[in-house]
Amino acid sequence: MRIIHAATDLFVDRGYGATMLDQIAERAGVAVQTVYFHFGNKSTLLKLALDVAAIGDDEPLPLLAQPWIDGVETEPDPLRVLELWVANSRSIMERVAPILAVIRGTVGVDSDLAAQWHVNEQQRRTAHAALAQILADRGALKSDLTVQDAADLIFLIASVEGYFLATTTLGWSPQHWERTTVSILTDALLEPTRTC
Repeated sequence: MRIIHAATDLFVDRGYGATMLDQIAERAGVAVQTVYFHFGNKSTLLKLALDVAAIGDDEPLPLLAQPWIDGVETEPDPLRVLELWVANSRSIMERVAPILAVIRGTVGVDSDLAAQWHVNEQQRRTAHAALAQILADRGALKSDLTVQDAADLIFLIASVEGYFLATTTLGWSPQHWERTTVSILTDALLEPTRTC
């Protein structure tokens, strides 16, 4: 974990291109051969840094298997479902946003990392589709929305790009993003009678 944390710090501080494996080794207090032996290259380290940030530790547990998902799945109130989902999304976004910015910045120059960005987007779409299905199972979606429509809206409204813009360009706090996102999702997805 020391190596991954060192790599994360350097990628965020200096950028992907400017970070060298010997710098990561020095920051982690290990020999550069140790970094090569365990990880092989920078792109592997960047992918692992994202995985660790997304989960919050080094356990390889997929998002939809995280313990907080149980609370979302068993919550009967659709508004509370959205609140729980977005609160946990904010927590994840706060951890992954710096690393995702690094990955996004490499998309045009590193085909492996461009593929990683695509994989991450598909994973987010899968997660948002699961949320849409949870709301549909409660009969909470607006009558003119299909589950796919709802999943697309969630992906758009609660996107990592929107989080970047809100917390950087607009200067919002993560909490402001969370409150606003819940409000927009509620208006876009839920039947008014289901939000009481």
